[in-house]
Amino acid sequence: MIDVYSWATPNGHKVHIMLEECGQVLGRDWQAHAINIGQGDQFKPEFLAISPNNKIPALVDPHGPDGKPISLFESGAILVYLASKFGRFMPRSDRDKYEVLQWLMFQMGGVGPMLGQAHHFRIYAPEKIEYAYNRYTNEAKRLYGVMDKQVAKHGYIAGKTYTIADIAIFPWLRSWQNQGIDWADYPHLKRWFDTIAARPAVQRGVEVLTHLRKPLQDDKAKDILFGQSQYQKR
Repeated sequence: MIDVYSWATPNGHKVHIMLEECGQVLGRDWQAHAINIGQGDQFKPEFLAISPNNKIPALVDPHGPDGKPISLFESGAILVYLASKFGRFMPRSDRDKYEVLQWLMFQMGGVGPMLGQAHHFRIYAPEKIEYAYNRYTNEAKRLYGVMDKQVAKHGYIAGKTYTIADIAIFPWLRSWQNQGIDWADYPHLKRWFDTIAARPAVQRGVEVLTHLRKPLQDDKAKDILFGQSQYQKR
């Protein structure tokens, strides 16, 4: 059984969705272990042993490529691994594969970090800093525009078929309201979003661990996530 150490966040949901899309059944083929990032579970030695950057998700597969256990961190790397393991959602030709990988990197280097900053400065920052608020809201809108143009031409993020690029990006757009987005400005991306959201495996994936996540209101949790606690040497 594959063990996934995760939380109900966009990066966690990427892996939950991917496993469900690959026909892996929660509780039978894979298990979700809650890493409550608001309580500091990500800093525990046993989690750091498989995720040295203290970020979720992380994965342990007892049957790795050589038949031996493998542990992985970074959601993008996990998606590539699972695509290879199950032979799903990654094209076989080199040309098409690189097309998918460039959009996966677009998510890892742009969509995730920038929308995460938009969330922080619009929702969680203890004081409203207008410069940061506007900077990341505008960057969110720019990224949505890039994606809107892409799916208008190709249907999906990396071409005409559903791939790990779509799986990686979708969870981040579920919080579009927190990012200052009006879907009316991105009709093609909204069509894509609704198409992905309707997939049964996606619907199952985004429910994983959701019942455990509570609204971020506790000062201790905010310090763990955004304050000095996260910068301690471990």
